[in-house]
Amino acid sequence: MIERIRICADRPGLFEFTERVVEVISHAEESSGVCTLFLQHTSASLLIQENADPSAREDLENWLNRLVPEGDPLYQHTQEGPDDMPAHIKAALTATSLSIPVIEGRLALGSWQGIYLWEHRRHPSTRTVVIHLTS
Repeated sequence: MIERIRICADRPGLFEFTERVVEVISHAEESSGVCTLFLQHTSASLLIQENADPSAREDLENWLNRLVPEGDPLYQHTQEGPDDMPAHIKAALTATSLSIPVIEGRLALGSWQGIYLWEHRRHPSTRTVVIHLTS
């Protein structure tokens, strides 16, 4: 089974879309296997992270922004704005794909785990995630 979903991100940050993946998986013929999520973009990423306390996500964002600041004089790729090259680096340091086991029709996520799109650009974007479930 392969599905595509679109996620609208109006700002930098983490956007949870766990329930959308759960919905897609619930309609699959396969009840066990591996769910692969693949982001078709180079300036955003995917993340499994705590979904209970928002401060954990804020701390992650603050840490990554400090690690990869805008305006570094080493950047040559600057024509698309000051946030573009840092967004590419952030995506390279994180992940553009995730694999999650599916057991008896359910994602095998832990109690506090959610699936997030991590938008690294400041301008509003619509991102596409490919969901592939294999048995």
